[in-house]
Amino acid sequence: MVFNESSTDEELMQAYQNGADGAFDLLFKRHSSRVYGFLMNHLKNRMKADDVFQATFLKLHQARRHYDPTYPFAPWLFTVCKSVLTDSARKWSRSREDSNDEMVACAVDEKTVEERPVVSLEGLSKQQRTALELRYFDELRFEEIAERLQTSPSNVRKLVSRGIQTLKNLNGKKGEKV
Repeated sequence: MVFNESSTDEELMQAYQNGADGAFDLLFKRHSSRVYGFLMNHLKNRMKADDVFQATFLKLHQARRHYDPTYPFAPWLFTVCKSVLTDSARKWSRSREDSNDEMVACAVDEKTVEERPVVSLEGLSKQQRTALELRYFDELRFEEIAERLQTSPSNVRKLVSRGIQTLKNLNGKKGEKV
């Protein structure tokens, strides 16, 4: 398939599917600024936007065989972009959750009790305290905690997250580190 600057996005994508790398260059030239603007608008963080931007076009390359040229290209590209953005947000959320887990685990780790000040859960609401105790002392999953507290797993995540933030704030006021 022959393509040029006046080719439609769909024709360019079909040419790219057939091995014409120059077609991708034209698609990138046409759409990269809109994709990047979309990501900056959602993320407001240049490093994260750069990562997702790169991953979007990598995924486009990997999924090019699945594109159906009877459908408009731009919505397909933004579907790919939203998918990568969602996957990245989940990854960042898990990584933040893991760092919170480590912080609380270090705060209550019996091996380091002598080296660290004792963390008091007194400044927390009853639900936050219970959620933190079940999560870190009993090592229950969010789903199990949700059953016990008769709430949703996402609410348990919020309780744990807010409890950790409250602990950080309380200990920060005392000059201690959690």
